[in-house]
Amino acid sequence: MMNTECSQSSHFALCLNNEGYKASLEIGKLYRVIADEQATTHGLIRIVDESGEDYAFSVDRFYPIQLPQTIEAVLLTAS
Repeated sequence: MMNTECSQSSHFALCLNNEGYKASLEIGKLYRVIADEQATTHGLIRIVDESGEDYAFSVDRFYPIQLPQTIEAVLLTAS
């Protein structure tokens, strides 16, 4: 389970559960996290999904990933 503190500092999260969202999320895929304090207070995390749009999902579906700054910079530029 992902905690609120991690979700605010992580720019990426790994999908652990796509039940009910198989077209939007892939298990094992790294997704970009969009900061959203309101979503966080409701136990949600805002993710850029397979459609390229950002949506709020249950925080329990993801695991925060801390990447080296150089890799994170490349991924943030590419997305």
